Amino acid sequence: MTIIYDGSFEGLLGAVGYALKTGVEDVVITTEENYAPSLFDEPIVLATNNELVDRMKTAIVDLIKKPGLESLWKFTLSEKSEVPQVLFSVLGYMFRSKKNILGDFADPKVLFLQKTLKQISRERHRMTAFVRFKKASNGVYFAEIEPDFDVLPLISKHFAQRYADQSWVIYDKMRDYGLFYDLKNVHVVTLTLDAENSSLPAKTLLEWDEEEKEFQTLWKDYFHSTHIPARKNKKLHLQHVPKRYWKYLTEKQ
Repeated sequence: MTIIYDGSFEGLLGAVGYALKTGVEDVVITTEENYAPSLFDEPIVLATNNELVDRMKTAIVDLIKKPGLESLWKFTLSEKSEVPQVLFSVLGYMFRSKKNILGDFADPKVLFLQKTLKQISRERHRMTAFVRFKKASNGVYFAEIEPDFDVLPLISKHFAQRYADQSWVIYDKMRDYGLFYDLKNVHVVTLTLDAENSSLPAKTLLEWDEEEKEFQTLWKDYFHSTHIPARKNKKLHLQHVPKRYWKYLTEKQ
């Protein structure tokens, strides 16, 4: 049996709930984007059933509490192709056992889930450490990122608290959406190609404030002036600042 869901976390929970309810073990859960048609397969296109999703969430929270449910959501942010099947297996195991099995590393699916959560946590930490804002000509501070996982929802609160006195945009180039903080709330946005009638900088027309250009030059000069060649340790430097994050750092440009 193949079940196609809408790609959302709620849609996936609904698909898993539906599959578990049927009792069929040989189940493939996928999105329309990842579905590979077969002559011998008639997929079930499943619309999100809010009532079923709510029952699933309640049942999950009863066993692993709210932090456990949040961990399952974070797992889906990895966007790994294995996510639907792993979640189907883990939740099936959990409901059969009627206990919290997220610490059972002997189960390969649980182990995969926990390893992925650690990867997501590391990526979240690196984004909070390496994101660099540049002031656009319209006064909005702008940063582009290309994280391995969809971590924008996980860093929103951090930046809203840390930079509460300025408007900013953090944009995920890979997934083509971002977060816009307007000094009060954080909004999910997609940047336009046209700057007219927009309070946000356009992707193709992004210009930096003159003070920003001067600051970048000063920062580069400071970085190079404090560099001590005799104390250079490239291996340690790469360990703390992996090369794939250099594109975010002004001093590395």
